[in-house]
Parts: sequence; C-alpha cells; structure tokens
Amino acid sequence: MALDFAQKTIHLTEGKSLYFASDFHLGVPDRARSLEREKKVISWLDEVQKDAQVIFLVGDLFDFWFEYKQVVPKGFVRFLGKLAEISDKGIELVIFTGNHDMWMRDYFEKELNALVSRNPVSYRIRTASGTTSLLTGHGDGLGPGDFTYKKLKILFENPVARWAFRQLHPDVSLRIANAWSRHSRISNNEKGEDTFKGEDQEWLYLFCKETENIQHHDLYIFGHRHLPLDLPVTGNSRYINLGEWVNDSRYFRFNTEEAQLKKW
Repeated sequence: MALDFAQKTIHLTEGKSLYFASDFHLGVPDRARSLEREKKVISWLDEVQKDAQVIFLVGDLFDFWFEYKQVVPKGFVRFLGKLAEISDKGIELVIFTGNHDMWMRDYFEKELNALVSRNPVSYRIRTASGTTSLLTGHGDGLGPGDFTYKKLKILFENPVARWAFRQLHPDVSLRIANAWSRHSRISNNEKGEDTFKGEDQEWLYLFCKETENIQHHDLYIFGHRHLPLDLPVTGNSRYINLGEWVNDSRYFRFNTEEAQLKKW
C-alpha cells in the first residue's frame, strides 16, 4: 500500500487544544430534529472555542451539500454563522469532506477562511514536551471491502458527473438529494444500531493496521463509522472513531494534558 498523505505540522501553543468532531448530518431525519442538533453543535463550539487552536470537522457535517458556482443549500445559518465567528477570532478551521458532503467547492474557504481537505492528512503536533503524529480524515473508502461504495465514490467525484448534476435546477437537485438521504443508514438508524464488528471486520481499523506497518502514527482519528471507538492499533498507537451526533455527541480533545474521546 503506497502512502501519499499530505504532511503538515502544527505548533500547539501551551494551554491550547485541538478538537475533532464529525458526522453532524445536519438535514436529517427532519427539520425539527436537525435544528435541535444544530443548536447542540453550536453549544459545543461555544465551549471549545475558549481554548481551541484548531477545530477539525471531519466530514458529513451535512447530510447533503452541493455547491453551485453561485448557490449553496439554504439552512444551517446558525452553524455557519458560528463557524464564521470562530474563524474571525483567529481559530483555525480544518474541514474534511465526507461521503455526504464531498461536493464542497470553495465556499467554506472563501467565507470562513477554512482549510478544506478531501483526503486524509498526516500531522505532526509539536509541543514543548514532544511531538505527536496523527492521521485524520473522514474515512470513507479506506481499507478493504465496501466495493460498492468505492465504485460510487469514483462516479460522484467524476468532474463530468458533477457538471451534469450542476445543470439541474437547485430545486430539482435538492429534491433528489433529500429523497436519497431518506434511505441513508443514519436516517434509518435512530436507535444507534451500529455495533462493533470485530477487529478483523472493521475496515477503518484494518486500514490503520496496514498504514501503521508502513508509517507510524500515534493517533488515527476518523469519522464515517458512526460508532465511537478507542482501540489500540499497536502498543503505542490508537485508532479513534468520532461516532456521530444524530444519536450521540462525541468529540476528541488533544492537548499537552490529555488525548481523550469525550461526550458532549
């Protein structure tokens, strides 16, 4: 397995933290419950911005997102406004696209000064006490298996397919997307039925194991799985899955004092 992750370094200031969260899926299962979840996310952002140096939002923030050149989906103004406020305070925002919001263009970069990444990124976090390496991204399409989705992802990321979808009027395209969302696993999994499949069946965990054999990371932090996990990859490496916010509310905090998956 060849590794071609982008490499970046963060110099973490004493007293500051890095925060990671994913899979808000704003938009499902209906407007009322999505609005309630949006307010919960905002309350979390209000709290973590007190000591945040970087906030990583690791994909599927929306259950569907498609940017036309001059149009974005309406709604989620509280969430977007809070991100703008945080960015204006000088807190860095890093957003990874997920399988539900892979069609981000440049809106978040231009409006929120966010760094948008479509693939996992390898970070070196430097502090006064040493360096921690971590690999983070949404996690979709990684590891063995899930061949149907991997084929769909190739289609969805194809520039011709994106151009064809863009020719639809937004009212039509969003109607199609919302119908698709109603059949998604998160829309039909209100009781949190995702369960741990075992180390030999968890694709993202297997991806971490394969990667660790080639390039060491102290932490692997992903979303997508909808199941909060904190598993050892090796004796000095951990796989963190951030879970989701439709049925649960988890986030990961990293600083010189702790590296912990927490519940909001």
